[in-house]
Amino acid sequence: MLRQNLSLIANARHLTAAATGLLAAISPAQAQTMVQVGIVNTISDAGFYVAESKGYFRQEGLDVKFTAFNSAARMIAPLGAGQLDVGGGTVSAGLYNAVGRDIKIKIVADKGSIAPGYAFSALMVRKDLVDSGKYKSFKDLKGMKVAIGAAGTGTASALNEALKRGGLSYGDVEIIDLAFPQHMAAYTNKGIDASVTNEPTVTLSARAGVAVRVAGNDEIYPNQQTAVVLYSEEFMKSRPEAALKFMRAYIKGVRDYNDALRDGKMDGPNADEIISILTQTTEIKDRDIYRQISPNACNPDGTVNIDSLKKDLAFFKEQKLIEKDGISADSVVDHSFVQKVVQELGPYKRKAK
Repeated sequence: MLRQNLSLIANARHLTAAATGLLAAISPAQAQTMVQVGIVNTISDAGFYVAESKGYFRQEGLDVKFTAFNSAARMIAPLGAGQLDVGGGTVSAGLYNAVGRDIKIKIVADKGSIAPGYAFSALMVRKDLVDSGKYKSFKDLKGMKVAIGAAGTGTASALNEALKRGGLSYGDVEIIDLAFPQHMAAYTNKGIDASVTNEPTVTLSARAGVAVRVAGNDEIYPNQQTAVVLYSEEFMKSRPEAALKFMRAYIKGVRDYNDALRDGKMDGPNADEIISILTQTTEIKDRDIYRQISPNACNPDGTVNIDSLKKDLAFFKEQKLIEKDGISADSVVDHSFVQKVVQELGPYKRKAK
């Protein structure tokens, strides 16, 4: 009887241990923190996509929910209201105006930039104008119909830099606001003469023979800060631990993305893996397109180019697009999260070939 009782006790202990182990395995999933993230569903979201696909967010105990928006401008109100924790997209006059209206958001990390050799954005001119000699240099842009993505954005500032190289001012051309994917059709219909266009439309338009890439933005406006990661102030102040965990996972994703880059192309040691992730998550499903385009750069140590932000803000002010005096680029940037992450992880080191 004693032996039987001891056996029952031992079995009970085994069952208790197994149950404890099972609960331990289940509890992290139950304890995951929800993070609501706005995306624009382009290659500049690569850091988010890679971090999600490779499980970096889950490793941090985060349950990340993505919501697609047509532009970063549409994320501003939900970020200010705390309906989104994280957002990202182009830096615009609208962002500074939102801050001027006391909407609590901050730029916290790089999401896309123009590094030497990585001209994700470029000045294009209609092919027949190049072939005929009507366009030979920047000064020949005068009087042309030039498309940009939208007024008060970084592409408008980049166009301004191109015009200055030709001794022209922003008012010397007719500006057409047109979504980047529509630029190719506009060239085909001769609705525009030139444009500042993003990939993959740059490559697709050149391949179709309707436009010529005359200068990359790495030449026109080197190191321009084109896209950023935004945090709501509520996320930063009420859940700083989750905000730091998100940044840690994001930076890991960005570093994997950087490992896929080489010589201005997506041709690094892990390019196949990153291209597979992007074809699954973005609207570009053709793997060859990723091999052909000039991908955007993204700082693997996270910080943004404040000098570029200041330059663009000065242009927005010249265009009288900023509603309130006293707004500065420094006031909208908070590098504290990326600085903590890089201190933990160490500076980025590219993977060997």
